[in-house]
Amino acid sequence: MWISSVLRRAAFAAVSAVIVCGFSPAAAAKSAVRVGPQPQDFSVGPQYDTTHVYVASDDIDAFVNSFVATFDGKASPRAVFTVTPTPSKTASQYVQTPVGMLSVFAFQTPIPYGFGDERTGYLVSDIGAAVQAAIATGADVVVDTFDDPIGKDAVIRWAGGVKMQLYWHTKAPSYAPLQSVPENRVYLSPLAADQFVRQFTTFSRGSVVSDERQADGGEIGRPADKIRRIRIVSGFGKMTVFVSDGKLPYPFGRETTGYAVGDLGATLEKAKANGVTLLSPPYKTTTGRSAMVQFPGGYVAEIHDAAK
Repeated sequence: MWISSVLRRAAFAAVSAVIVCGFSPAAAAKSAVRVGPQPQDFSVGPQYDTTHVYVASDDIDAFVNSFVATFDGKASPRAVFTVTPTPSKTASQYVQTPVGMLSVFAFQTPIPYGFGDERTGYLVSDIGAAVQAAIATGADVVVDTFDDPIGKDAVIRWAGGVKMQLYWHTKAPSYAPLQSVPENRVYLSPLAADQFVRQFTTFSRGSVVSDERQADGGEIGRPADKIRRIRIVSGFGKMTVFVSDGKLPYPFGRETTGYAVGDLGATLEKAKANGVTLLSPPYKTTTGRSAMVQFPGGYVAEIHDAAK
């Protein structure tokens, strides 16, 4: 199930849908250098959280069309915005699918510092307090809070260099739940993993649902080895943390999101018919099958199905 109402609204609402997971504290938010109160649950729901995808201007059509065709989604009208606190210009689209959302950016100017490698945009109920809560758990603020046309945004960085965007809207959006919640796939070293997990679960009020220290390394392209795999669930959705020495075969580690589908084989056939390249064939895991693909424009993703 997914919402297309945003795409049917008037022009202003269509623009809002594009920026919704672009770069979005309340008006009286404090400076990010101060430590705020203990974290509360700032999440709104995984249907409001998007993967950020940066593509070249020449590739945006092919990428958006391929992703939508593969996962049966829809894209908002495209528009050109300044979505950073410093001068810049990017074509932007918000892509809705039953298995996860995207914010797509094709910059027409050089990408300003602090942007381009943040993995996700998380909608929060109070961005000022959320940024303070992140700081209190040990996060760094890469780009302090700034205004966009419909709200405010900030970019934060956790232990291990994991960067995320937080955003808040003046007028709260309303979307239906996703058909399946994607997983945020994070790759970390043994030196940073525990610190990151403590930080993120404290901030998100999430729970570690499993922490397997002898997981199958085949899940990240190393079937002869064992790795540590940590699964986290919070109001922001799902997250899987892979802990290894970083010696990973391409393309593992290049993906930021894993998408859950009902039939992996059928989805891969549909993907291939829409210009998607299979980078790593389906691999049987403890929970189902997993494959790695690359969409036109270079976006790498994992796709998996549930165990039968």
